[in-house]
Amino acid sequence: MAEVFKNYIGGQWVAARSEKTFPNVNPANTGEVVGHFQVSGAEDVEAACEAAAQAQPAWAALPAPRRGEFLFRAAEILESRLANLGEEMTREEGKTLAEAKGEVKRAINIFRYFGGEGARAFSYQIPSERENVFCYTLRKPLGVVALITPWNFPSAIPAWKMAPALVAGNAVVIKPASLAPLSAYRLVEALHEAGISAGALNYVTGPGGTAGNALVENRHVRALSFTGSCDVGNRLHEKLGGRKIRLQFEMGGKNPTVVLRDADLGDAADILVNGAFFSTGQKCTACSRAIIEKTIYEPLVEKLVAKTKRLRVGNGMEAGVNIGPAVDAEQLHTDLKYIDIGLEQGARLLCGGTRLHGGSYDHGFFIEPTIFGDVTAEMRIAQEEIFGPVLALMRANDFEDAMRLANSIRFGLSASIVSNDLTRVHEFINRIEAGLITVNLPTAGVEYQLPFGGTKESSFGMREQGPQALDFYTETRTVYLKYA
Repeated sequence: MAEVFKNYIGGQWVAARSEKTFPNVNPANTGEVVGHFQVSGAEDVEAACEAAAQAQPAWAALPAPRRGEFLFRAAEILESRLANLGEEMTREEGKTLAEAKGEVKRAINIFRYFGGEGARAFSYQIPSERENVFCYTLRKPLGVVALITPWNFPSAIPAWKMAPALVAGNAVVIKPASLAPLSAYRLVEALHEAGISAGALNYVTGPGGTAGNALVENRHVRALSFTGSCDVGNRLHEKLGGRKIRLQFEMGGKNPTVVLRDADLGDAADILVNGAFFSTGQKCTACSRAIIEKTIYEPLVEKLVAKTKRLRVGNGMEAGVNIGPAVDAEQLHTDLKYIDIGLEQGARLLCGGTRLHGGSYDHGFFIEPTIFGDVTAEMRIAQEEIFGPVLALMRANDFEDAMRLANSIRFGLSASIVSNDLTRVHEFINRIEAGLITVNLPTAGVEYQLPFGGTKESSFGMREQGPQALDFYTETRTVYLKYA
């Protein structure tokens, strides 16, 4: 019998009022249940938010460097369990063990980084135009903040929301995605063991339609940070627009990699394989469009298809596997649906395109990495986010045409260029409509100490990660002090 994991409310591990649980299933082996989690409802969410509201003033009164110490202690606890936590993430989400361990290490680094921010929460002294007046600013926490996190980075994204919120003096209520709640649970568990104040951090699981809605609508909540789909983010914005609470949404992407004629074709193929297919393409920053100058299109496609066919799909716990399964049956269905759409709209299937069967494949949601050629800008596979291992290849007549294709999209999260032409590189950096820009690197692969976020319909609100993350979780007070 798989372990039953409880909610964390007011410093206590408690069952949901419903007395019901749901299974967390391994997408690579659907016969394995990783754990059972609480089916929380409005009463559970109200209890968590009430506990947070009661605890927040005392937590905020604790000096920020001391709040940071809890993050440092939790990081040490997590690091001592790194191997086990990586295996748990692979079993609940499907990514390869190497990727999972790397993500847990990233969460540890995030805790350490924001632990240090407790001693670096700078304010400013500004000269006054009046005599004997001392002017300066203060940062103050917002109060209770709600965090709703996705399944694709089940440790890193909860960490990069939770850590700045806590070190800034807010009390937190987090609801992780039901497809991968265990990784976030382990972060909460480590902070509990580190001795964090009861009620400063609360964790509830359950369906978005009940627990999620109850959380975002709760009267105590002064800010919401959400990562997920555009559809859900747009509905949340409409629902909460009138409340005047602080909102932060990180949503979809349809990220281009532009490959210019001077690029090294081997490097370009490696960059595209990494960006499009690692983590089964289940990243908001994954490359789903390759825009290639026509003079190198055919030779690059030859190298790219050959490298893609050598990738091994399988259970991420096995050595030598490059790509794990889709996270669940619904995501697998979405991937296959868009492959059918690509074929119907005239794209040319170059490799992949089918669900894998036989042996262990029959027990999970496995799909071949898929490449379409001769994709045009109006095709749905060039415009809509798939969130799977499907790459659309587009021909560009020249650099100007590549820029037109890259920007002809409603999203603007990440974008990359592969070129050694410094003039074109700088033009690309200045003109691309994206919040994250990489040069001779994949579109995916961000670092915790730099700001994260997109433009257009990919993001709404302030940036996450890096020193700017604290801007969302605090408000500035301005002081004028006469000392005659």
